[in-house]
Amino acid sequence: MNRPSRTTWAEAGRRLLVKAVEEFAYEELLTPAPEPARGADAYRLDFPGGVHWTFHATRGTFGTWRLTGTPVRHPAPADGEAGPELLLLDARPVLGWDGPTTAEVLRELTATRRADAASLARALPAAALADLDHLDLEAHQDGHPCMLLNKGRLGFSAADFVAYAPETADAVHLTWAAVHTSLAAYSGVPGLDAGTLLKEELDDDVRERFAGVLAAACAEGPYEPSDFVWLPVHPFHWDEAVETLFAPYLAEGRIVRLGEGPDRYRPLQSIRTLANLDHPHRRNVKVPLLIRNTLVWRGLKTEPTHAAPDVSAWLHAVRANDPYLSDELRFHPLGEVAAVCVAHPLYDAVTDAPYRFHELLGAVWREPVGALLGEGEQARTMAALLTTGSDGRALVAELVERSGLAARPWLEKFLAALLPGLLHYLYRYGTAFCPHGENTVVLYDARNVPIGIAVKDFAEDVNLLPEDRPEYATLSRRAEAVLLRWPAHELAHSLLSAVFAGHFRFFAPLVEQHLHIPEDTFWALVRAEIERYHARFPELAGRAADFGLLAPDFDRVALNREQLLGGGFHDRAEKDEGFDVVHGRVANPLATAATAGEDK
Repeated sequence: MNRPSRTTWAEAGRRLLVKAVEEFAYEELLTPAPEPARGADAYRLDFPGGVHWTFHATRGTFGTWRLTGTPVRHPAPADGEAGPELLLLDARPVLGWDGPTTAEVLRELTATRRADAASLARALPAAALADLDHLDLEAHQDGHPCMLLNKGRLGFSAADFVAYAPETADAVHLTWAAVHTSLAAYSGVPGLDAGTLLKEELDDDVRERFAGVLAAACAEGPYEPSDFVWLPVHPFHWDEAVETLFAPYLAEGRIVRLGEGPDRYRPLQSIRTLANLDHPHRRNVKVPLLIRNTLVWRGLKTEPTHAAPDVSAWLHAVRANDPYLSDELRFHPLGEVAAVCVAHPLYDAVTDAPYRFHELLGAVWREPVGALLGEGEQARTMAALLTTGSDGRALVAELVERSGLAARPWLEKFLAALLPGLLHYLYRYGTAFCPHGENTVVLYDARNVPIGIAVKDFAEDVNLLPEDRPEYATLSRRAEAVLLRWPAHELAHSLLSAVFAGHFRFFAPLVEQHLHIPEDTFWALVRAEIERYHARFPELAGRAADFGLLAPDFDRVALNREQLLGGGFHDRAEKDEGFDVVHGRVANPLATAATAGEDK
């Protein structure tokens, strides 16, 4: 891939500069002061050394800052641009960064800017984006909307970025390995044993070839081929982690490299999850990568990986036994139906080692969203709805036009596809997903009208209530041990923060600009859908207050604070879990939105 051009580099920097001011101000990392002399919407940020930045902005839902132009530094730099890097250097004394943290911030900012510049170089107009299938569209999304440093992929070289980043839309061939059962364990949903899985994921000739390699390796040592489990490994991770960190077990024959699989895979936005291009009916594969991206190292923790099929089986059973979920809605938990977890005895003995050393090897097989689609139906992540084409037209505007519906009924269809299933799992079953934009896949009919959703990421991102409930009785011990538990008002952040503040905070102004639906009308539609659910299940109404979806305010989840002021750049034994990265509270627009019977 070519280096960024001067034009794309500058535009990527301008966008990141605007985002830095908006999101840092939203999370109160920085505190803008009004500057009335420049106008009612003028503000400034003051830093030590007589430096200040000025900008114009309006305020939106949740107290969001929305800049109407590019921030300006005073004085202008004598050499170089007044870009996001300089803003962060100016802000360093206010943010309290030491030298190592500052260097890591700049490192990840530069990597993010380079990735954004690459995306700008291959941007498409909205109509072309709407024509893409869900895998191709993944390569044109913008990354986490809340986080400034959202494409760092620290650990990737420039060549790795070209080969493995989703923006390049390149194909990846996975390396297959066999691991002895003294290190590895297989788990699957009922009816899916390891042999069946391999028959479904690898052609006969490939299995025969790999079996020959394993037999030859075992002929030289004390192990039997039948005592090994097979799993795919990302080629980057094989070179970066397996060949080096697992060298003792490769040497003694407890890990055997079988060879490269012939199927081509496409990395999704999460990078470590890949979809099969040659056989779309085959499952997505989630594998660890020894890189750090958006807060955490992208490994696979052993216990949640092993429990993933149990969690999926339970979620599927809940759906199958509830006619509302299975018959009335198109709501699909994308099952993590099989998994292999691999231990590392040396690092397992170091319980206080940085957590990345306990997440080094494993694989999860997930149901592909394409298997859910009927004739003419399409799938796109919810995150894709924040995308604007190179022509300045929003993808959602293109979809609405193609549907033949007016904007408001299309949005009503979208909310009816998105919310009821999530609400039902929450209210009826005390179960919360993590349905942020990448984890939620919207299903569309042939006219591009939303008809349902699929949700993914279960083992570490499905949470329960603290108390024992009858609905939890069929959970396996293995699943129950890994699922985190939170009080109802915190469990509700699966919607309040992941969807409302984490996605709709950006989607609502996009809707107002491109679909001409005012923000207060949009939030009235959201509230109407929630109240429609309450009316549909009056027996659950008593739980509404516990979850507080319509409460006046709620905790502000502050991901940039966690990354930049917490432990985001440090080797820690513990990974942050749950909804504890908060700062202050934000007003809930649903509390003051029009009721279901009003027409805004």
